[in-house]
Amino acid sequence: MAEAARGFEHMGLDGRLLRAVAELGWAKPTAIQAEAIPLALEGRDLLARARTGSGKTAAYGLPLLQHLLRVKAAPAAVAQAVRALVLVPSKELGQQVVQALRRLAAFCARDVRVADVCAHAELAAQRPVLMEKPDVVVGTPGRVLAHLNARSLALRHSLELLVLDEADLLLSFGFGDDLKALLCHLPKIYQALLMSATFNPDVEALKELVLHNPVTLRPREPQLPGGAQLRQYEVRCGTEEDKFLLLCALLKLALLRGRALLFVGTLARCYRLKLFLEQFGIAACALNSELPARSRCHVITQFNRGIYDYIVATDEEAPAAPAAQPRRKKRKGAAAADKGKDPEYGVARGIDFQNVAAVINFDVPPTVESYIHRVGRTARADNPGTALTFVLPEEQDRLVEIEDALAGDGGESMLQPYRFCMEEIEGLRYRCRDAMRSVTKQAVKEARLREIKEELLNSEKLKTYFEDNPRDLHVLRHDKPLHPAIVKPHLRNVPEYLVPPSLRGVAKPALKKRKRQRVPHAGAGRRGGPKTRGTTNPLQSFKYARHRAKRPAAQPT
Repeated sequence: MAEAARGFEHMGLDGRLLRAVAELGWAKPTAIQAEAIPLALEGRDLLARARTGSGKTAAYGLPLLQHLLRVKAAPAAVAQAVRALVLVPSKELGQQVVQALRRLAAFCARDVRVADVCAHAELAAQRPVLMEKPDVVVGTPGRVLAHLNARSLALRHSLELLVLDEADLLLSFGFGDDLKALLCHLPKIYQALLMSATFNPDVEALKELVLHNPVTLRPREPQLPGGAQLRQYEVRCGTEEDKFLLLCALLKLALLRGRALLFVGTLARCYRLKLFLEQFGIAACALNSELPARSRCHVITQFNRGIYDYIVATDEEAPAAPAAQPRRKKRKGAAAADKGKDPEYGVARGIDFQNVAAVINFDVPPTVESYIHRVGRTARADNPGTALTFVLPEEQDRLVEIEDALAGDGGESMLQPYRFCMEEIEGLRYRCRDAMRSVTKQAVKEARLREIKEELLNSEKLKTYFEDNPRDLHVLRHDKPLHPAIVKPHLRNVPEYLVPPSLRGVAKPALKKRKRQRVPHAGAGRRGGPKTRGTTNPLQSFKYARHRAKRPAAQPT
């Protein structure tokens, strides 16, 4: 821990890297950075565990860049080659890693080039980038292996450093076979760094597969930030309707302020919750595995820029089935649904959503690891955060497992009960029911169809096809309009009488403002009476016009 107290400037890093660190505002290294950077600079293999948001990317990014700069500064000329490979479990995380490495290399960009092969582009489109032999390649195991097989990338004689980020997900995302095949294309000697938020059997399998006499790092820190930084609450809901009612009250009464991530268990619930929020004029976007990679990255960018305040997301991390169980034949609909999902999708893990004030587990996470990585989206670095978990009676057992796993040293639960009197928001229940009735199964289906239609129209891959087949484009554009759900305007605003008396000093609902009543001035009668356009009281205008009609006309003098 002495390194943490001394700072980055005593770690032997290049001055250009120190300038980038200073530009990013990092005053001192985090616990994982203080332990990992000196060892990685010595050339040791590392197996490092640190919680989400603890700075793992910089913990391997700074030694990686330092190694490349040292090679480039050698007296003997060295050939340009791919010397570092960073493997990530999802395309979104790959984009984030590339951005982080480029920020760290901001003052040595001419000497170090970073290539992203996680993108949605075809292999042929990425070939020219790889033919220039960038210093660092970032990609998913499947995409990197495809380039190796296509011979647009060669690593056997040049790779010196291998990084596996979020290692515990690489196997659970189905990259096991790709990793084993990929290792056959690597040299016999290279330095390897495994970074993970949890240690599980998958990580142990990777350790045996990749690392050579590694140093295991487990900084003394909890899996999640402490109670002073991260407040965790559980909210007991009697029925499914209570979940929707409570969420409506929290957001419409502005009791939960700031941007938030809302996690649900299934794809259908993702769209259902999004449409439910739209009924109340709450703009939200959906993030799931059916969206193309470009659209998912666009959604994340819009959220980080503040265009949206809420994302409804699915993490879709179901526990793996035991290997002894025979495979059952899938239903046709289920097989089609799985075919449309992107295996390289991941939102609860690794993605750096910026300035997230709260995480709401609308559905209880399926595993302890899933809870850690959902909640880890907030309270990052030194920022505070809040986590709310809505729990039904049938979900209570799952939540107890999570509480037991995260219990403190004294056995106390990290999740505190959220004291909320449901009787005070009963006035909003009829509005909640009205919105839920509008969000039917057909509405959810049409919402998904509308997104698919928009993706087809905006697809770069189909652009050439539509140019050759304009009739198909015309039919798609002029197809019957889809109406996912009828949005009722009166639900957008919350009348004052529905705000609970005890919350009127705290809540800030979007109250409907009454128009000021226009009163005709004294001389209005001489100019033809008051204008009826914009008048809030039509009866007053009618009374005034009748009075003027009965008044006798002035006699000429």
